[in-house]
Amino acid sequence: MKIFEFRAQQTLPRPLDEVFSFFAQATNLEAITPPFLGFQIVTPLPIKMEVGTLIDYRLKIHGIPIRWRTRINVWQPPYRFEDEQLHGPYRQWIHEHTFEEISGGTLCHDRVRYAVLGGNLINRFFVRPDIETIFNHRRRCLDDLFQRPVKSHED
Repeated sequence: MKIFEFRAQQTLPRPLDEVFSFFAQATNLEAITPPFLGFQIVTPLPIKMEVGTLIDYRLKIHGIPIRWRTRINVWQPPYRFEDEQLHGPYRQWIHEHTFEEISGGTLCHDRVRYAVLGGNLINRFFVRPDIETIFNHRRRCLDDLFQRPVKSHED
């Protein structure tokens, strides 16, 4: 099984705890996922994030309805967490999120290790472009969400 890797990083001008807190809320994933995926969390809310947490989703990939289940394998607030697909469209999907406090904000890293049916050809023409589109959308949403001025308690 050929394993592919996708990496992304983004600096958000907010404190580490605030950024991690956003990602610790599973429901925020809907806000940063492109609408064309029709992404919905079907696990009853609220979801307590910790090692072993299972989260079920519904989405559409190229119009085909998919059920997706992930498990949180690593939970190290506010620095790192990892989710793994247990059931879904990929032969393997392991997504590691890391957060690093830097001057002026938080550096966010994504590392996705994945495998697909059809190998290189399917990845090159279908899967990788989809992943890049999804993460580009996510980047724009996060920039928008975290660039907004912080409201003081007096506002």
